[in-house]
Amino acid sequence: MIDTKTNTVVGLPIPVGSQASGVAVTPDGRFAYVANFGGNTVLMINTTTNSVVGAAIPVGGQPSGVAVTPDGRFAYVVNQASNTVSIISTATNTVVGSIPVGFQPNPVAITPDGRFVYVGNHLSNTVSVISTTTNTVVGSIPVGSLPVGVAVTPDSRFAYVTNLLSSTVSVINTATNSVVGAAIPVGPVPFAFGSFVPIILGQDFGNSFA
Repeated sequence: MIDTKTNTVVGLPIPVGSQASGVAVTPDGRFAYVANFGGNTVLMINTTTNSVVGAAIPVGGQPSGVAVTPDGRFAYVVNQASNTVSIISTATNTVVGSIPVGFQPNPVAITPDGRFVYVGNHLSNTVSVISTTTNTVVGSIPVGSLPVGVAVTPDSRFAYVTNLLSSTVSVINTATNSVVGAAIPVGPVPFAFGSFVPIILGQDFGNSFA
């Protein structure tokens, strides 16, 4: 835990599960949800006490990313080994749904308006679009090779996707769920912090995080 006023670590590290690989904080700041890649679970941290509360929540195989909806009601967890997204109700801390997506999903982002979830599928070279109204996949968008990061603009109009093996960024128009123009060339091996690509590919890309 880092105090953002002083940029110093405060308190003791919070023990969580095996290979913690993704974290998201609820909009009200009260709780954080941590995905445990090696434990196939998600843990909830109380940010007041900075301790894990409640039992571990079983999700799919090798969860690697978490995103919480803007209203704080649900957490969406991508499961690499299961090729699914688990939906956790934050009111009960139970899984209330599981959505099949592409092969080895990893990055996940929710639009600020809360309407859609964008999931990058490492080995399908696609982005799955999930409607939070129906909790179904409403689109599958081809992007570059091995997408590892997704971010959505504050106005919810565009999603940006880093493609690790293409060394590019794809821009998605969220109104049409299609890629806008040609992919943007960037530096070699653009990464998304927290991705488990080196483990998946059996390679070491060093510290090429962007």
